[in-house]
Amino acid sequence: MKTRSFSWAVIGLLMLAAPAAQAAQGPSTLRQAQGSGQAYPNKPIRFIIGSAPGSGPDIIARLMADHLYGAWGQRVVVDSRPGVAGIISAELALRAERDGYTWMMLTSQLFVATSVYPDLKFNLDKDFTSVSLIGTVPFVQMVNPQVPAKSIPELIALAKKSPGKLRYGSAGAGASEHLSGVMFTRLTGTDMLHVPYKGIPQAIVDTLAGEVQLTYAVYPAARPHVESGRLRAIGVTTPKRSPALPNVPAIAEAVPGYAMFGWYSIVAPDGTPPAVLIKVSAEVVKAAREPAFGEKLKALGIEIVGGGRKELDSFRSAERKRITELVKATGVKIQ
Repeated sequence: MKTRSFSWAVIGLLMLAAPAAQAAQGPSTLRQAQGSGQAYPNKPIRFIIGSAPGSGPDIIARLMADHLYGAWGQRVVVDSRPGVAGIISAELALRAERDGYTWMMLTSQLFVATSVYPDLKFNLDKDFTSVSLIGTVPFVQMVNPQVPAKSIPELIALAKKSPGKLRYGSAGAGASEHLSGVMFTRLTGTDMLHVPYKGIPQAIVDTLAGEVQLTYAVYPAARPHVESGRLRAIGVTTPKRSPALPNVPAIAEAVPGYAMFGWYSIVAPDGTPPAVLIKVSAEVVKAAREPAFGEKLKALGIEIVGGGRKELDSFRSAERKRITELVKATGVKIQ
């Protein structure tokens, strides 16, 4: 009887100790991965991008995924979901579990789209929480070599000579490339036909084939075609020349007031555990600031920011104001 009484006493103490131990541990989500007791991440992470394979976001996402695999030993699977200027990717990300195993790449493209498309099923500013800001990048204005224009003034003159004859491709109506083209025609008083595609790679393919005469693409996607000479870089959309293309003028040099740029950041659905967000943010910022990895980004024309959650919050707020003003000024609307 004494032995049995002692046993129940020990069990009672253990039962009392368990809640105390849990309280001491706190809500450490890094140890709650699927109840396995393993630290986050303990299974593959899904990284959704709203652009087609071969696009700038796809290239950057895969670079980051490879780097994080080396750091964590866990796969980051890039899930390309192009369509409606990134809106499809956002809707998909919001249907995922809020467990830290679904991320989304947030870019200027989706910011533009959410400023022009009506009746969205989500609020980009409230439904996604910031993780980290990777960096910014210029768009490159590229023409088919058969186009008889080797400079921005020559392109403007050609467009004015044949109103509505020049066609430019974009990643879709309401995408950043679309806004880049609208801004160019508005500021130069020209008339060009916009041809929307499901992703920028297809727009580039048709520019190569001469189906459209020019397009705008972020430098990572434009680089191989410019370096090979298959497409001619006329200008970059940033206010100043890009270090990656020092001999290519900024469009603003010929068109005062012209300015557009792309950027790459990582967000997660709101409700993702804070401890996970903190860990992911720290690792991405560390990667961006690491010299070897940073050189890979710089080679793609990216100006590295390497900002954490607060930096991305501030950046998103400023970009929302900037993009809203640009959309209003250019008059871009999607019916």
